[in-house]
Amino acid sequence: MPPAAHAASPSLPLDAEGIHALAARSMFELFSSISQGMFLIDKSGRIVWVNDSYQRFLPALGLQSVDDFVGHMVEDAIPGTQMRRVLETGQPELIDLLTNRAGTFVVSRIPLRDDAGSIIGAIGIVFFEHPQTTLRPLISKFAQMQQDLDDARRELAARRSQQPHNGAGSGQRRAKYTFASFIGSSPAAAEVKRQARRAAQSSSPVLLLGETGTGKELLAHAIHAASSRAGGPFVSVNIAAIPETLLEAEFFGVAPGAYTGADRRGRDGKFKLADGGTLLLDEIGDMPVNLQAKLLRALQEGEIEPLGSNRLVPFDVRVLAATSRDLPEMVRAGRFREDLFYRLHVLPIRVPPLRERRSDLPALVEALCEELALRNGIAPPELLPDALALLAGQPWRGNIRELRNVLEQAAMRSDSQSLDAARLARVLREAGIVPAAAAPLAEHLPADPLAGDAHLLRSLPQQVAELERRAIAAALRAHGGNKLATARTLGISRAKLYERLENPDR
Repeated sequence: MPPAAHAASPSLPLDAEGIHALAARSMFELFSSISQGMFLIDKSGRIVWVNDSYQRFLPALGLQSVDDFVGHMVEDAIPGTQMRRVLETGQPELIDLLTNRAGTFVVSRIPLRDDAGSIIGAIGIVFFEHPQTTLRPLISKFAQMQQDLDDARRELAARRSQQPHNGAGSGQRRAKYTFASFIGSSPAAAEVKRQARRAAQSSSPVLLLGETGTGKELLAHAIHAASSRAGGPFVSVNIAAIPETLLEAEFFGVAPGAYTGADRRGRDGKFKLADGGTLLLDEIGDMPVNLQAKLLRALQEGEIEPLGSNRLVPFDVRVLAATSRDLPEMVRAGRFREDLFYRLHVLPIRVPPLRERRSDLPALVEALCEELALRNGIAPPELLPDALALLAGQPWRGNIRELRNVLEQAAMRSDSQSLDAARLARVLREAGIVPAAAAPLAEHLPADPLAGDAHLLRSLPQQVAELERRAIAAALRAHGGNKLATARTLGISRAKLYERLENPDR
């Protein structure tokens, strides 16, 4: 072939920078073409570009046009997204599950850097839509492996707890709960357990957010029990329950003879007691501002200075924090340090209130009644259907803690093992609560589904459509008309739910 022909043919760049730029451009175009959708955000979190494939999700997100998407902050446009975390940490998330009103997706989040290595934005990629069907074999295998791993960790932790400990290890604190202790199979409960299981695999701080009585401390125990620190101590300190003057000593300990009346042997603080394990800072929103700076320094340096001592003591502790307060609002009001908030707000997990997981009520009631029976040496109380329906209709501002209290009061005041709605309503009124109307948990099928064959002598599509309508109606009633919760219960996207509601015979 003549030399001129060789010169005219396309060829790879010879310099490293040229090859890198070509590869980057080719990979970007490849991901844009093979993915279900892709978008870019700048370093402030504002969406600056979206490809054509992603635009089909906009109606399900409640957006009318691309103008309602591009130019807006990513959290406002995409509920549940974790793109902000990628900007803050600079770490890519190559595979994750995202569930929002548009459905459930397998996504990737990749930070974008300039030539100096600074974060300038991030790219979000949707690889699979409806992974529960498209990736069912892989997800089933992963779920089984995760369950086997959790079982092995629990067994290992139990065996270690039975072994004798020497010195400071004797009497070591242990986690009391596992993920199996967090009762519920609703979409909301499954999602919070998924996030907590994922957090257990990390060593980063976890911030558990949620109303009082939702089970934040229980989840903290479970995260520790499923982590690589399961063999170490689990130490919990309720900041709201300790007088402000004693908090510093409680956290950092006291040197021997630090002040008049102090123990000559000194006293270890919670950080030292939790060394090698996990420390839960419960009700972190109640920490005095003057102590927040010392806590921040301890977390940053990995060292504490006991009261009355000039010696720095290193520690190795994984920190979990929990609060029912609105920490971002406290930061804005100057009542919580912003730098401490960001130090703790690495893996935030919102624990849903009971009113967002009403379908878990029967399982919760059964578990609480069994716990009540064991504690008091009585037969487990049984709730009649009208009692369960009444419980389902209550707002439960105190969540599971309030539910436990109502059940215990009703059981202790009743001469019968069976509890009806009248008994529970009386307990609620005596507590100063006006009982809300009952709300059926689910639609009940006939006792004998084979009784009478006339209704079966129709086309199969007609029968399937009727069953689908009944399932949608039952889920809507159970969730009080909440379409997002209904879609999650049925395992479909909200867009698909709206389509079925608009075309019920389809």
